[in-house]
Amino acid sequence: MSNATSHIPQRTLVWSDDLLDLFDRLRTLKTEMYVVGGAVRDALLGQQVKDLDIATSGSGTRLARQIADMLGGAYYPLDVERDTGRVILEQVDGRLIVDVAGFRGPDLLADLRDRDFTINAMAVDLAGEPGWIIDPMDGERDARDRVLSRCHPNAVRNDPVRVLRGIRQSVQLAFRIHPSTLADLRAHASLVSSVSPERVRDEWFRLLALPRATAALKVADAIGVLPVVLPEAALLREGGQWQEALDTIDRLVEIIITLGPKRTDQTAAKFSLGMLVMGLDKYRQPLQRHTLVTWADDRSHQALLILALLLGSADSEVAETRARQLPLSNREIERLSALLRHPNSYTLLDNDRSALTLHRYWRAFGDAGVDLALLSLARYLAQSGVSIRQDDWIREIEKARALFEAYFDHYSQIVAPPVLVDGNVLMNELALKPGRQIGRLLDDIREAQVEGRISSADEALSFARSRLGDDVE
Repeated sequence: MSNATSHIPQRTLVWSDDLLDLFDRLRTLKTEMYVVGGAVRDALLGQQVKDLDIATSGSGTRLARQIADMLGGAYYPLDVERDTGRVILEQVDGRLIVDVAGFRGPDLLADLRDRDFTINAMAVDLAGEPGWIIDPMDGERDARDRVLSRCHPNAVRNDPVRVLRGIRQSVQLAFRIHPSTLADLRAHASLVSSVSPERVRDEWFRLLALPRATAALKVADAIGVLPVVLPEAALLREGGQWQEALDTIDRLVEIIITLGPKRTDQTAAKFSLGMLVMGLDKYRQPLQRHTLVTWADDRSHQALLILALLLGSADSEVAETRARQLPLSNREIERLSALLRHPNSYTLLDNDRSALTLHRYWRAFGDAGVDLALLSLARYLAQSGVSIRQDDWIREIEKARALFEAYFDHYSQIVAPPVLVDGNVLMNELALKPGRQIGRLLDDIREAQVEGRISSADEALSFARSRLGDDVE
């Protein structure tokens, strides 16, 4: 057992009944293990504990596999070099992720002292009382004072990704950054470029997923890490677009919250958001499913949309290169490309919301069309500021409603009507050869369906023949 001593904190640690039951089951493994890091911090702050980090004197990957086998969870070797395994447990109230690692050093105290910030350097001995903490770095005091302090003078230099983590956690917890820690974040911001792209990407996306993402971006800009992680965002300041981008991000987050499950009466108290609720609440559930989707490695959809806004001044080729450098998945890159390729396509609906125009919009953008609509609403609010005009805003909402009505209510009539004939039928019946002509005919047939001019295979073939006749003439 470790020689670390524990004490009762001034604040009560708040553990859910499910976690207390889990601790009881883990004790049966008779292995030295401690809950460490963010879980202890959140329990001390009275916040919901969503994930667990466990440190052990033995092998982290071996213990993780034992825990998965005992609890019927899924096991993944998260980081073999750092001896870290992951267990995913499906529970009644959601998924719990348990990361298990061997000590970073000879014992628990060495492990805690080598962590990033004091509030993350507390531990709870699973062999002891779950209400006691081991706190060699005075993390409890800093949590009480709401201050973010690094554990030791070399903490940031030893792992520069802590620059981003420090920004994120200070905003997430509403903690002020201690002056010496702030100086270290500034001094080592440039070293973030030396960290693996995957770790930078993960911290960056967690930052962009915050409800107060713009506050974190302002701190990142002030510290000097913004041009290191995303030079295109730093260029927004040079082009005089930085404040507008921040305002758009704020409005986007407001819209997502207003249409999301965490909306309160206070959320929609603003005129602009109240009108949004009145106009779009019919589609609240499908919009929630869309905006709450996660990408690879649980990266949030909100973060991807904010990234699109920050890359907005770059051409699509530069943006795609940056996305690959981060690196993002192919699906994320495709979505970004769709959002950046034709950002003004939404304005085509200003004067024409016919079934054919709606079809062409969704045909061009697919799921990304939902994002384009949300981003356009956010841009309108950001550009209007406090001088929003009621009639104009209502028109914007009606435009989005027309799009969502086509997509969510009339998908098989407007967005993707059933196939009447395929390319093989066209080639066989009309004696055509493979080529672009087949694709154009299929597009024409689909659009004629949307307009209600044809509804059967025979009518589709007759229509195709007439189109061929027109081409000959």
